[in-house]
Amino acid sequence: MTLLDYRITQSNTIPLDGLASHVGNTPLLPLRRLSRSLSPRVQVFAKAEWFNPGGSVKDRPALNIIQTALANGDLVDGKRLLDSTSGNMGISYATFGAALGIPVTIVIPANASPERMAILKSLGAELVLTDPLEGSDGAILKARELAEEQPSRYWYANQYNNPANWEAHYKSTGPEIVYQANAQVTHFVAGLGTSGTLTGTGRYLREHIPGVKIISFQPDAPFHGLEGLKHMPSAIKPGIYDESLAGSNFEVQTEAAHEMVKRLAREEGLFVGISSGAAAVVALRVASQLEEGVVVTVFPDAGYKYLSDKSLWESK
Repeated sequence: MTLLDYRITQSNTIPLDGLASHVGNTPLLPLRRLSRSLSPRVQVFAKAEWFNPGGSVKDRPALNIIQTALANGDLVDGKRLLDSTSGNMGISYATFGAALGIPVTIVIPANASPERMAILKSLGAELVLTDPLEGSDGAILKARELAEEQPSRYWYANQYNNPANWEAHYKSTGPEIVYQANAQVTHFVAGLGTSGTLTGTGRYLREHIPGVKIISFQPDAPFHGLEGLKHMPSAIKPGIYDESLAGSNFEVQTEAAHEMVKRLAREEGLFVGISSGAAAVVALRVASQLEEGVVVTVFPDAGYKYLSDKSLWESK
């Protein structure tokens, strides 16, 4: 598939105008210095998703969810788009909501980073804060409650169960990786949050690259510091999560992800967020077991929304 083929495919469902024209086609960056100890026949790449207009990978599903809802007539009569989030998806909803004149209500744990809160407020989103101790699951339950109580006010986007989430990655992230890596990908690594990235991209790669290995990762404990990721055994499992897709599932410690974030900044010049650090940990772990191969992962966002976490950036 050529890039032109990809854009033609994408344009069938996502109109290429305004902000929408800048969603996707993010760079695929090599991790050269961090992979120096690997076999010379092994390469590691990461999709730099902070190049999306809303600053994260969540622009892809947010835009597809909104466009699908508009096409289906769900967002009518001034209804507010309602959903729960740990931060990035809410920013993406608010970004496109502002551009399209759609009011947005975001349910979010009260301990979300100050940067996330400030961005959401700046974009005009209405915020409903939930108990930090209940995490993303508490926000999910509150969003469901609001949707049930006020169906005339809200359209519940329900990112964890909406197929337009994973379909966005099937239509964009997967084709981009195949094109950018010249269909040479041997291993794809993605974290589990809503699971949309893993499910959509993994399904596309499986169909177009024979023998590709799909690998998922998640936090190693229910209480963790990996924003946007879920510890699946103890969380509300997303309805879109395809447990049969990944051949391997890794667990990542928060401390390892934090250390990798600093290494990515100081050794690769990549200023990324915590889930990106976790992705690099697993991608390099997978790559270290290979004699030959191309490992691709996704860096969901940059580090700017985590600057208030002083412990993350302190030198050791």
